[in-house]
Amino acid sequence: MSSWRRAVTAHRMNPAASSPFGERRYHAWNDHVKARHGGRVQKVSVLAGFTCPNRDGLVGTGGCTFCNNASFTPGYLHRRQGITEQIDAGLEFLHRRYPGTQRYIAYFQSYSNTYGESERLRACYAEALAHPQISGLAIGTRPDCLPDGVLDYLAELSGHAIIELEIGVESCNDAALARVNRGHDFAASVDAIERAAARGLEVTAHVMLGLPGESHASMLDGARQLSALPIHALKLHQLQLVRGTALAREWQRNPEAVPLLDEQACISLLVDFIERLSPRVLLQRVGSEVPPSLKLAPDWNLRLSELAPRLTAELARRSSWQGCRYVATAPGQV
Repeated sequence: MSSWRRAVTAHRMNPAASSPFGERRYHAWNDHVKARHGGRVQKVSVLAGFTCPNRDGLVGTGGCTFCNNASFTPGYLHRRQGITEQIDAGLEFLHRRYPGTQRYIAYFQSYSNTYGESERLRACYAEALAHPQISGLAIGTRPDCLPDGVLDYLAELSGHAIIELEIGVESCNDAALARVNRGHDFAASVDAIERAAARGLEVTAHVMLGLPGESHASMLDGARQLSALPIHALKLHQLQLVRGTALAREWQRNPEAVPLLDEQACISLLVDFIERLSPRVLLQRVGSEVPPSLKLAPDWNLRLSELAPRLTAELARRSSWQGCRYVATAPGQV
């Protein structure tokens, strides 16, 4: 029996306990990783020079209206450095920041890191895995950039390395996806996730809460739809307007066209969402943080390190936990 099933079963036998997930009240990625790998596993970001089909004209131009990769690219990265040099620079930084980390994996984060010629993909992944301190790869991409050949190769790598496939779903609502020029629909995410999971790959889905075109009800329904898919983990991000993006310019012209969550509304929405999320899904992130120099709005300044404790406090105030309102949906009914 899996650890989350044991926790939920134990809680049903003793409902007076605070939650099946202890003090956090949700199924935390960090706790799972430490138990699975015997300690902390830290991601070392690398820039491999890939682009995006929503930028180069294959799917669209201009990219997603919320996207500015500078907002989540670590300062130690330099495009002119090779992958090995970037890993060395990242390790030097992370050794100081996270002493005692047990293992490291290379994180191909910016743009779509399965979008390219097969030979180039293989060369980039191989160079990262050849580094003596790298135990695996985390690969961020779009659902429309995962042909069967790429998934087959990643499944092959997963036989001897940690492989995390991070797929940008962003929303389960087609109207919201179109509103931000995402360039694919939710069906594309369903297809990619199911094909990846069928090969034994562990998928982490990315979802952005608060996109224009969403309603409170549609976002909560997203928790139901994601729970019906074979995802391993979830990264939640709250909408933040980043300077230099089309969405930020739209908000500056007409703030009413891009409504933003205030601090308490964001916390409440996160809790509502997590209450309806399957307890088996690991939460790898419950929010994100944009560098102050790039962030335009909202103007609340809750640090990422404060968000998880606030989330737990609200769950405790409600006497609730991840999955307490979860209702199973058949996979074919998403």
